[in-house]
Amino acid sequence: ELTQMVGRDADVITRDVELLAELDLALAKAQYSYALRGVPAEMSESRWPVADAEQQVPPYEHPLHLIRARHPLLNPATVVPIDVYIGGNYTVLLITGPNTGGKTVSLKTVGLLAAMSQSGLHIPAADGSRLPVFSGIYADIGDEQSIEQSLSTFSSHMSHIIDILRRADSQSLVLLDEL
Repeated sequence: ELTQMVGRDADVITRDVELLAELDLALAKAQYSYALRGVPAEMSESRWPVADAEQQVPPYEHPLHLIRARHPLLNPATVVPIDVYIGGNYTVLLITGPNTGGKTVSLKTVGLLAAMSQSGLHIPAADGSRLPVFSGIYADIGDEQSIEQSLSTFSSHMSHIIDILRRADSQSLVLLDEL
């Protein structure tokens, strides 16, 4: 008898569960944003580059401009925030420095914040941070293996990079670590 009652209202019950899931997702995003002290990223409609290589473009005019950005999984009390901007008059950013200097964390921060923003989440950064909408976000982040790493690991990285190059276009974000 109960099964028949549920069966008669199955469409309404299904719709109500879907609506509850949407509300739950919205509330979860809000709670997560609050916990991160997140802000909504401004959406940049600019396609990069926005200027010729010879022109000087201030950071705040770049399509990707993250201000005091923090990796969302690191303790905000101890993490060192970063400022990153790209896309004004150049489309490649090369980060160099000593081991344990934060290069990989910086790459992961940019990639995660871009994905978070495109998923409708607030980002752990300062007001005024801006991100374009990317057609794809691709990453090959090094696994920091020792010098004895095997050829299979190298081959795997090369296959992954080749796949990224085949799929990426001029509106993609590509992050390569330990190239």
